[in-house]
Amino acid sequence: MRFEGTKDYVATDDLRVAVNAAIALERPLLVKGEPGTGKTVLAIEVAKSLGCELIEWHVKSTTKANQGLYEYDAVSRLRDGQMGEERAKDVKNYIKKGKLWEAFTAKKRPVLLIDEIDKADIEFPNDLLQELDRMEFYVYETNEVVKAKVRPIVIITSNNEKELPDAFLRRCFFHFIKFPDEETMREIIDVHFPEIKKKLVGDALTTFYAMRELPGVKKKPSTSELLDWLKLLMNEDIDLETLREKDPERLTPPLHGALLKNEQDVALFERLAFLSRRQDGPGGGRRGPAG
Repeated sequence: MRFEGTKDYVATDDLRVAVNAAIALERPLLVKGEPGTGKTVLAIEVAKSLGCELIEWHVKSTTKANQGLYEYDAVSRLRDGQMGEERAKDVKNYIKKGKLWEAFTAKKRPVLLIDEIDKADIEFPNDLLQELDRMEFYVYETNEVVKAKVRPIVIITSNNEKELPDAFLRRCFFHFIKFPDEETMREIIDVHFPEIKKKLVGDALTTFYAMRELPGVKKKPSTSELLDWLKLLMNEDIDLETLREKDPERLTPPLHGALLKNEQDVALFERLAFLSRRQDGPGGGRRGPAG
């Protein structure tokens, strides 16, 4: 069982090595990286590539670890008991299985995605240590042990919003997804838009990486935002170079709202583009951050 990437997902060599190492070690794969670099999509593509069921647990700030195991609705059982409902006699009717329970009882080895684990309380990963290590947990209400029939492939993502406990990190295989260089980005674009004009890709990437390299930029545009921008440019049939020739005073690229997500970054880009243009002079060959 090896992951080699898919036709819809450009996996670098080091990422493929990390996925296969975690599978071989039977340890969770902890994936970090900038938002929008494909961490969540990785789990989807691993499941697709290996022909596994995908079980997704999207973590929120209010998520508790026990919700991944099960939840017991004691209030509903009490109410049904007072109403004389027959189902109230069986506690199993009031236990809601969590995503780990689903993964542990799957007949075929699944891929379990625990997405954005750093959103939850700091104790959240600690509370899952034993369950992820032993692949089992105890259900007090029914006096039973839920043990994994086949050990799931666990992929955990983090946006680095908070540090994870050392005890948790020791149990994981770690990989940081580096931001794609221009060559890799061209491969990613080609997967999503095989018919796109190469000239548009070149101009768009020049602008995109210039935005990411702006000193003081608050939120760097991500891979997913670049793909959104290219989709819009294609839908509107916009050519960046032609637009600049028609309007040489244009400081920001068209539809830049797909890339720049706050007014401070827009103002910063416009200011630096203006200063760059002034330095070049009216006959200068360089056009500044906009390419």
